[in-house]
Amino acid sequence: SPWDYYSYFWFSAYFAPPQVGHRAVSFGVDPALRISVFDELTLGEGFDGVTQVQGFHSESRAFHFQGSSREVKAPVEVSEQMVQKLRGKNEFTVLVTLKQDHLNSGVILSIHHSEHRFLELESSGQRSEVRLHYRTKGQQAHTEVFPYSLADDQWHKVSVAVSASHVILHVDCNRIYERVVEAPYMDIPEDAAFWLGQRNAAHGFFKGVMQDVEILVMPQGYISQCPDLNRTCPTCNDFHGLVQKIMELQDILAKTSSKLSRAEEKMNGLDGCYCERTCSVKGVVYREDEGWTDGCRNCTCTNGTVQCEAISCPPPQCPAGTVPAYVKGACCKECQREWSTLNPVTLLHSYNHGHNCAQTQTHHKRLWCYDITFPLPLYASITPLLLCPLGLNLSLSVPPAGHDFCSEGHGCVEHSDCVNLEAGDCCVCKDGFRPLRDDNAYCEDIDECAEGKHYCRENTMCVNTPGSFMCICHTGYIRIDDYSCTEHDECLSGLHNCDENALCFNMVGGHSCSCKPGYTGNGTVCKAMCDGLCQNGGTCVSPNNCVCQQGFTGKRCETDINECKTGRNTCANDTVCFNLEGGYDCRCPHGHNCTGDCIHDNKVKHSGQIWVLDSDRCSVCSCQAGQVMCRRMVCDCDNPNADLFCCPECDPRLSSQCLHQNGLLTYGSGDTWVENCQQCQCLQGQVDCWPLPCPPVDCEFTVVPEGECCPRCVTDPCQADTIRNDITKTCTDEHNISRFSGSSWIKHGTECTLCQCKVRRQLCQQP
Repeated sequence: SPWDYYSYFWFSAYFAPPQVGHRAVSFGVDPALRISVFDELTLGEGFDGVTQVQGFHSESRAFHFQGSSREVKAPVEVSEQMVQKLRGKNEFTVLVTLKQDHLNSGVILSIHHSEHRFLELESSGQRSEVRLHYRTKGQQAHTEVFPYSLADDQWHKVSVAVSASHVILHVDCNRIYERVVEAPYMDIPEDAAFWLGQRNAAHGFFKGVMQDVEILVMPQGYISQCPDLNRTCPTCNDFHGLVQKIMELQDILAKTSSKLSRAEEKMNGLDGCYCERTCSVKGVVYREDEGWTDGCRNCTCTNGTVQCEAISCPPPQCPAGTVPAYVKGACCKECQREWSTLNPVTLLHSYNHGHNCAQTQTHHKRLWCYDITFPLPLYASITPLLLCPLGLNLSLSVPPAGHDFCSEGHGCVEHSDCVNLEAGDCCVCKDGFRPLRDDNAYCEDIDECAEGKHYCRENTMCVNTPGSFMCICHTGYIRIDDYSCTEHDECLSGLHNCDENALCFNMVGGHSCSCKPGYTGNGTVCKAMCDGLCQNGGTCVSPNNCVCQQGFTGKRCETDINECKTGRNTCANDTVCFNLEGGYDCRCPHGHNCTGDCIHDNKVKHSGQIWVLDSDRCSVCSCQAGQVMCRRMVCDCDNPNADLFCCPECDPRLSSQCLHQNGLLTYGSGDTWVENCQQCQCLQGQVDCWPLPCPPVDCEFTVVPEGECCPRCVTDPCQADTIRNDITKTCTDEHNISRFSGSSWIKHGTECTLCQCKVRRQLCQQP
């Protein structure tokens, strides 16, 4: 019974003999489920910038990662062995014990192929974040950000456990975050690279000490790092919820078994069936290898495809008094008497049948028999022998102009038009068709694409159609006219990533960006240039235009404003104004009790007094009429004594520069740029990137348009990249059974009513 099963489960899980130890191996993890990164890489043998040191404990090796010229990368065969254990798995845990240098931003481990990061764990000391990078099942890059600072030069035990769409972050055996995310896509290519302590040879260098770096292919691997976490007892609500799930699974199992039984019965009946492919032509179904005649073509159904070829007509051997002529309903010429002896008939019309239009125009008279007694020897002498019935004589006349011979019946059949001439009619193939026989009564389509008889130009693909052809644009090109296409212009359409102060240049397969005159940058980010730079913290907002900080003026913000002389100060009457660089100070004369003083950190600060914060040396505070005002320190890079810790952009050393991801651009310390929907910053030689902030979207279906970074709401789920189902929200069905959001079920007692839980709402509909 379910109760017996759960009794065994809970007693086995929560009352098992305790196992203690620092490492996963002492907790009894199956070696086939563990990837010990240090052991696999044989760390300590031939890796520059990595030295063995004392760790958090003495039961395993610890290594100090330093410098930016190291390449700790697994060999190809070792990388494949480690990746093989992870490939296709949706449950795993990354474990590490570390002591990261203060404010360092670096990658703990990275598994990536080209630019695609399949699994990467990163710690940013600059932004106090732990980031998990991976790819989703929709082949989209995803970064899950956990606000937490590991870069404090202290030892920490860190574990990130992933179970399908469930992620848990533990730090020092404390559960810090638990989230529902998009499930990772772990079909990792065979030639993926495995890096430790860095993203690649140029970026993401971790600086500090690491120990016990492992990947466990199991969902709760953090228990091996912190065994006491396995001692948490379930609540009564958890227990009853699990029992309820067992009952639901039993219901599903019963229904599935019934459906499977019926399906097996139907499949048994199919054993004696033979399925063949057929062809459907003009509403008629033909079986495999069956043949038929379509006009003047012999056709066959072959593997579900119609294949036709023109009928071959041998020349007929006609006896005397007969000539070869086409007969209605036949494709080949047959032997016919020269003239018809039927009562009144248009002989020329019969004679012309089977001749082309040029031949028909030479005959312009009509013969028939008439009921009068006088003979017409003149006309009889120029006509073939005509045997008229007894009592009828021969007559010859010219047909009236504009006579419609086609309306009297014609032999133009397939893709052929009847055309009236002066003394008869003829058949002409429609445009785009050619004759199958010499009288043009039967015609077949001309494949202009295969025969090169089309006008499709560059960037197009020719597609044959009945009687014509079409020119289809290649992907990424737009139509100019019926026969030519041109490349899609991202600059003209606005679908580019150039800065507003940059020029966009369209190129084959893409575009390029170049900053406008007076601006500098890589084109996607352009900053204004000011001759001589803006001094005293001024900002260059446009070419040669500085906006000065309060307290300074001048074209380059080079002149200090004397607030005391200009009267632009707030010193009270009983205080004395003293001008300072970028401000002023209101000092109380000796022996006076001045008003407007401030209390900060239990200390008295006089009105107008300026000081540096003890907790943040980059922030400057002042007392203004009883209120404390603080702001970031103004950076003057022309000052040789500038604090490089607070003003990294003033650091001129080459070691403080950063290389762009493409390896072609160099940034100075403090520079920022945008790359692949991430905001990146160079700080003293280290690059730190984090996802661009996106406004929240409150909708079920979202899509990230091409060329954009943030999702938008859509109503059609077929167009959506992401479908949000919050499994923490539930619905209660008609039998008081809790259902997760996004789940579907057949309403009890019915066969045609489908119910779905959508964020605390139960919707049922009949198909």
